Amino acid sequence: MEQKITRTLNFDMNTEEVETKGRITGRPIVYNSLTDIGYFYEQIAPGALDHTDLRDVRLLINHDTSRIPLARSRRNNENSTMQLIPVVEGMDFRADIDIENNAEARALYSAIERGDISGMSFMFIIDGEEWTDLDTDKPTRTITSISKVYEISAVTFPAYEDTSINVQRNLDNEALESARATLEREKEAKRQLELAKAKLRLQLQLER
Repeated sequence: MEQKITRTLNFDMNTEEVETKGRITGRPIVYNSLTDIGYFYEQIAPGALDHTDLRDVRLLINHDTSRIPLARSRRNNENSTMQLIPVVEGMDFRADIDIENNAEARALYSAIERGDISGMSFMFIIDGEEWTDLDTDKPTRTITSISKVYEISAVTFPAYEDTSINVQRNLDNEALESARATLEREKEAKRQLELAKAKLRLQLQLER
């Protein structure tokens, strides 16, 4: 069963008035930023978005799906109110929100402009991952492929900070337990491989 995962980041979000709209920009997904999840470290590898489904992505506040989206990217066409922009460092976005007719959009625009909101979170599904340093107390998971991004959100409380790009993370319990189970399977597979190698070496020594 596919699990939706959220990631929370601190990022540089900017505002710009465009006629009656408020334009906000930022970088919700960042490559090569090692982050402490708790049981393990995690990073997103360059190219993880190469085959990602970005056909319908919404801009929300605090993942509140009960509210009207502030912007939406549909097949990332020029008529969409939000554009998703792949960059070498990850993915940027640009959204034109209606600060004239939408009170929530106006409040968000003001909060970003004042610096009161600086965090972002996104919801996605992992399609490929690699584990390293399994023999340490804190292995590293590298996300190599993301199959789909559902939404990106401006959030009030980012969790962790990275020194250069202020990357944050926010994992729900179910996704964290799933990752922990995968980690244990990877560790056990490595233990079994090492045991098989040891048995083979012993057998070769006995045959000499």
